Amino acid sequence: MIVVATADFEVYHGVVNELRDRGVPFTTVEPGDPLPERTTVVVTGPDAAPDADVPAVEADPADPRRAVEDVLTLLRGGDGRTVVGIDPGERPGVAVLSGDAVVAAFHVPAADAAEVVCEEVDDAPNPLVRIGDGARMVGARIIDDLPDVPVELVDETGTTPYLGTGARGMGDVLAAVNIARIEGEEVESRDIEPTAGEIRTIQDRSREQSAENRAIDESLARRVAVGELTVEEALAEHRGDE
Repeated sequence: MIVVATADFEVYHGVVNELRDRGVPFTTVEPGDPLPERTTVVVTGPDAAPDADVPAVEADPADPRRAVEDVLTLLRGGDGRTVVGIDPGERPGVAVLSGDAVVAAFHVPAADAAEVVCEEVDDAPNPLVRIGDGARMVGARIIDDLPDVPVELVDETGTTPYLGTGARGMGDVLAAVNIARIEGEEVESRDIEPTAGEIRTIQDRSREQSAENRAIDESLARRVAVGELTVEEALAEHRGDE
């Protein structure tokens, strides 16, 4: 049983809301009151932890989600290491695992992926990032934008699952979960230039998406290839230059 024992208003409401959103059962007591017999972990605020022979997690009022993730890791008995999986692409999937449990998932523009990862590994002990080896240009840019954290390049073959009815749009995130669970080769950077074929492919995609049936120029296509722009943003910039 999870017990929330804090007099801190922000901690109380932040932790309780996180637990309710996840459908996790819990109870609450006043600080210093006896704990229920089935207590397995106590969540506290800056006030002192209860004097009891059970694990206690101190929650930061500004980040109750991290405290709840620590609590769930304790209950599951995992090693608690934070591993982030990234399925690179125009909108990368990002999955955050604590041990074997998926604790957070994101589907963001490529330009925002590194920032999301930075926020998730901040203050995490011994974090690890695993990124798929597809979408080479985008992946290289994400790696270059990451903080000083170990990065493994993973063979992403077969990581995207079959998506049934109603699961559209989840493929990148589910692939990121699978990537996070595969050991890869440690890398520090990827120095890759887009090929002429990749540039032409992006220009063809831009022509298909353009209402005027016109392709973006090579310089804009190159920026799309490395993840600086989406095709839609490149088309808008192209129209603005005319």
